[in-house]
Amino acid sequence: MSRVPDQASHKNSRQDNEGSWIGELGRTIFLSIVLALGIRTFVAEARWIPSESMLPTLQKYDKLIVDKLSYRFTNPQRGDIVVFSPTEGIIQENPNLKDAFIKRIVGLPGDKVEVRGGRVYIDDQPLRENYIEAPPQYVYGPVFVPEDSYLVLGDNRNNSYDSHFWGFVPRENIIGRAVVRFWPPNRVGELN
Repeated sequence: MSRVPDQASHKNSRQDNEGSWIGELGRTIFLSIVLALGIRTFVAEARWIPSESMLPTLQKYDKLIVDKLSYRFTNPQRGDIVVFSPTEGIIQENPNLKDAFIKRIVGLPGDKVEVRGGRVYIDDQPLRENYIEAPPQYVYGPVFVPEDSYLVLGDNRNNSYDSHFWGFVPRENIIGRAVVRFWPPNRVGELN
């Protein structure tokens, strides 16, 4: 005698499958959100360029990946393009500026920095800068970069709101180093 499947047990089995599928979807979505937030908070994030202060290296509306992890193990270096939170000097001068900035590190802690005669000097030696199109047409310094701080300038030296206006960037304000441009497609590549 063959047994006829019980409708109630078939219905319960289907409900269990639907419940496990919905639960699995919920867990997957939750883990995806936690992972994405963790990566953005601690590893890397995307940023876009709002101004022309970094021309010719970065153009307005370029989109970048910012490495937030490497500076946990190493110090920023001269020439690094960094993203940082507004400093006290920026906030005092313009309280409305709350967005992160992007500039190139020129002066390291302990450096004597001066801008004169269209050149940047580090400890009285001219800085080689193959990334600028026009020399700076202003005089700045000499200044000594404090411990745990950096002097940053935009590559577009004559059109950049940078350290020569508001001072140094404390190490704690640095969010990360811009490493890759991913937009626009014709300019994708590593940043130097």
